[in-house]
Amino acid sequence: MNLDTKYILETKNLHAWFGDFHAVKGIDLKFEEKTVNAIIGPSGCGKSTYLRCLNRIHEEIEGAKVDGEVLLEGKNIYAKSMDVVQVRSRIGMVFQKPNPFPSLSIFENVVIGLKIQHSMKKSELYDIAESCLKKAALWEEVKDKLNALGTSLSGGQQQRLCIARALAVNPPVLLMDEPTSALDPIATAKIEELMSEIKKEYTVVVVTHNMQQAARISDTTAFFIYGELIEHGESSEIFTNPKVKKTEDYISGRFG
Repeated sequence: MNLDTKYILETKNLHAWFGDFHAVKGIDLKFEEKTVNAIIGPSGCGKSTYLRCLNRIHEEIEGAKVDGEVLLEGKNIYAKSMDVVQVRSRIGMVFQKPNPFPSLSIFENVVIGLKIQHSMKKSELYDIAESCLKKAALWEEVKDKLNALGTSLSGGQQQRLCIARALAVNPPVLLMDEPTSALDPIATAKIEELMSEIKKEYTVVVVTHNMQQAARISDTTAFFIYGELIEHGESSEIFTNPKVKKTEDYISGRFG
């Protein structure tokens, strides 16, 4: 192990339930800073639930429960002293279906989080919006219509707008729950390129059902079945030389 490796996010013995259903079972995982990390597995295996535990969205569901630790830069986000709003500003989230705020312009969609948290001049907000839209590879397409509604954009553009919105509050970690599953191949390719680009500044954890995508974009891959972590390692190893037969069977299409 490289002693210089810095893990920005870690889960220790993480469990999650929906009522009596035990969806995530004792997951220990570490995520290195400035990497893309994929979570794969068959439908219903707990990967999206695990992701939602990483910024305390899971607990918003009635009857949901979490046990264990999620450490962001060494601090447990489930500690009583932690402010949930602050946690979510540090660990951003992009969902499967693009969800720009329907009544807000493209510009307002990007800066809404900043306006809630800080008192800033319009010129400062504009500079941040421009920077984040550039990071999301959307600036050239929208720079002349920033006052248009966010919902006027195509699906792929809306998803990149949501990424720009998440980046505006400068979170060290960005979670993505199947961010391309509703998009066409061209839009998907743009989001994949974007993930590879933003890892220069951010740590990305992405749930994907697309194994080819995981192999293309991620530095590490974790494989889940029935809420359990079966194998975790460098993606190049997981997809070419898995150590666990269940992983090999899933990747080769023999089950799942």
